[in-house]
Parts: sequence; C-alpha cells; structure tokens
Amino acid sequence: MSNPENFIDEVTEELRRDRLFALMRRYGWIAILLVLLIVGGAAYNEWQKATARAQAQALGDALGAALDEADPAAQIAAFQAIQADGDARALVAFLAIDGAGQADNSAALDDLRAIMQDTTILPLYRDLATLKLVSAGQLPADERVALLEPLTNAGAPFRALAEEQIALAEVEKGDKEAAISRLQVLLQDDDASQDLRGRIAQLIIALGATPDV
Repeated sequence: MSNPENFIDEVTEELRRDRLFALMRRYGWIAILLVLLIVGGAAYNEWQKATARAQAQALGDALGAALDEADPAAQIAAFQAIQADGDARALVAFLAIDGAGQADNSAALDDLRAIMQDTTILPLYRDLATLKLVSAGQLPADERVALLEPLTNAGAPFRALAEEQIALAEVEKGDKEAAISRLQVLLQDDDASQDLRGRIAQLIIALGATPDV
C-alpha cells in the first residue's frame, strides 16, 4: 500500500506545484507590482524628507545671511531675494519688517499686505502680519482701527496687543476718553502680559488719568 500512497502523494504535490505556477503566471505581476509600489513609496518618502531637509537648510542659510547684513536697506533687499512659500514666507516678511529700522520699508509692508490676504498661510500668521503692518506702517488712524478690530474678537491670539494699538489710534484721533476707557479695561485683562500692563499704565498716566489697579 505504501507505493500507491506515495504515488498519490507525489501526484497531489505535483498538482499543487502546477496550480501554484499557474497562479504565479496569471497573477504574479500583481505581487511584483505590490513590491515595486512598496519599494517606490519608501524611496519617494526618503526623497521627500531629504528634499525638505535641504530646503530648510537653504532657507536657514539665506535667513542667516540676510540677518548678517549691517545696513537695513541691504538687509531688506536680502530678505526680498529669499524664495519661500506658505508660513516660511510669513517668517521672512516678519524678519524683514523687524530689521527695517529707518530704511525704506515699503517693500516689506507690501509683503505684509500680501500675507494678510493669503489664505494658504495660517490665520495666526495673517493676524500677526496685520499687527506688524499697523505697528510699522504709516496708515491713517481710521484704517488702523478697521484692520485691528477683527483681531479683538474673543480668543484671538493678539487681542490685547490689538486693543493697545486701537487705543493709540483713538488718541491720535483726539478721542482721549475712549482711549483711556479702553486702556483701563485692558489693564485688568488676564490676556495682557506684565510688559503690556506696564506700557498701558504709563500711557494712562501720560493721558492725565490714574490707572485702575
């Protein structure tokens, strides 16, 4: 009985091999494709990571070179030459306007206006661009207030600073009482930092009032 049984086992095994080979011939390309996709995906991810690292390094080097410029005008020009997109573009614009000093900052201000309108940039950076534009530009008081009012909504990240800038605009417009009232409220605001409260108290005194502490 052993020989017939061995023969049957061998035939069964042969049939299994034939079936396996047939399946491989028919569907083997799918397995090969899956392997290629896995290997290709891993290679693409590594390439993306390497590209991102190289771009970050290049941006850092360009920012460092711009910051090393001693002349404000040259520094602005160096920042203007940096190619950046998205949130990195906002960072470049913020550094440019902060380093402008007494130089012509019109190009840097234009960059801030563009960032304010760019919906691909985080709202946090768009709000900061608005605040920096108001602080650094020579906009009329009414225009500054109009730009700042959306930043005073509850929970807005720069609400306290926006309120301070609005108060300064109210002083410029001659509405001293409105400015003092706003500053007194802001003085008690939990969102106001210690430095901001110090500035507010000094401004209230300068306006002829006594800080409510």
